[in-house]
Amino acid sequence: MTIRAVLFDFSGTLFRLEQDESWLSDLTDHGGDPLDIEAQAELMRRMTAPVTQVVELDEEHQHAWENRDLDPALHSKVYLEVLRQSGVSRAEQAKALYDRLIDPGEWTPYPDTEAVLKSAAGNGLSVGVLSNIAFDIRPAFTERGLDTYVDEFVLSYEEGAIKPDPEIFRRLLDRLGVAPEHALMVGDSEEADGGARELGCAFALVEPLPTAERTDGLLAALREHAAL
Repeated sequence: MTIRAVLFDFSGTLFRLEQDESWLSDLTDHGGDPLDIEAQAELMRRMTAPVTQVVELDEEHQHAWENRDLDPALHSKVYLEVLRQSGVSRAEQAKALYDRLIDPGEWTPYPDTEAVLKSAAGNGLSVGVLSNIAFDIRPAFTERGLDTYVDEFVLSYEEGAIKPDPEIFRRLLDRLGVAPEHALMVGDSEEADGGARELGCAFALVEPLPTAERTDGLLAALREHAAL
């Protein structure tokens, strides 16, 4: 199979949310004590978990969780609740943290993100970014000059569909003008990103490790599928 297009997930694939120490240094728990290192790490995991529900939710917030990537208001609603249940009891602290989560400038690209996008585009492959997300991630690319290498962005909140729904993969493929059997989807979620296989795309799984611990995972994934 000849790969003519590569579709990339965003969070945990091309970029990762990695906090500056100052983000959490002033946070306090319900008792007013500073959050310890383990609590801070767990908080960040809960903020960036791509698919897994991380807290128990009532009916209202469960609906928001299930539809969070389709509606920015629902995304804000449920993540503020996740932060509250995770020990961030003060509303202003939770809002400040949430604002970091949805600020594209706060996201860190993986070490090989630029190289893999540049190489794919330079080799004549069509490049798409497909994300279950409730905010515009394009600035994360434009601020670093990476938008030059991306042909299409398909974002769930703009499309009214979320992975693994085949329809959202189909829309991106149609816009790229590439048949599924000539496309490779790269992502960190077997459940969500792996849905591309239902259409006939190849799929490469990468681990959503800290950026310092995954230096060439994207390049390796494309090479494994003879896309580079």
